[in-house]
This record gives sequence, structure tokens and C-alpha cells, in this order.
Amino acid sequence: QVQLVESGGGLVQPGGSLRLSCAASGFTLDYYAIGWFRQPPGKEREGVSCISSSGGSTVYADSVKGRFTMSRDNAKNTVYLQMNSLKPEDTAVYYCATDTGSRYCEAPDYWGQGTQVSVSS
Repeated sequence: QVQLVESGGGLVQPGGSLRLSCAASGFTLDYYAIGWFRQPPGKEREGVSCISSSGGSTVYADSVKGRFTMSRDNAKNTVYLQMNSLKPEDTAVYYCATDTGSRYCEAPDYWGQGTQVSVSS
């Protein structure tokens, strides 16, 4: 049974920080690409970041580059998204997802349930 469970979302003020976690079970995530996606209210889902299946590289959307950092802890089978300098436009439901067939997150086939991040003053 493959499962991904996100946690760590909440309400923060602009300029604040938040760290999201995604715990994987049923598989060893270091064999696969895994990434973060988000869906702002009333908008389409978009990619945020992705760690390659080898773990050797990480890519970020231009909108979050320099502010967000994705990392992986193989011992805990968990990935994280450290979000700094948060902006109101970062408000969205954040999902983690894994792509078992690609080096990067081209077509994720397993998704978490999502966690809400709200940035507001």
C-alpha cells in the first residue's frame, strides 16, 4: 500500500516561514522522483519542486526559487519543503506526489491528501 501524507500547513503572515512534511509508506522513496505541487484557490494546479529519482538534483518553479527549499531524509522516508519569505500568492493547498516511472516529476502516479497553506495579514 503506497501512501503519502502531508503535514505542517497553517496560517502565517507575509514574510513568515513554514515547513511542510511528506511521510511516505509502502515504498522506499529514494528510488523515485518526488515533488511538491500546489493549487491556489480558483486556479490550476502547478508544480513547485521536484527531487530526481537519483536524489542528485532538485528543480524549482521560478515563482519559488530562492525562497523554498526541498529536501529528503531517506532514513525517515520523508521529504520536506522549507518555505521562507512567504507571500499571499503562495496561499494554496500543497500536495506531495511521486513519479515512479520518470527521473523527474513528469507524470505523478501517487498523491497525498494535501495540506492548506494560507498567507495573510
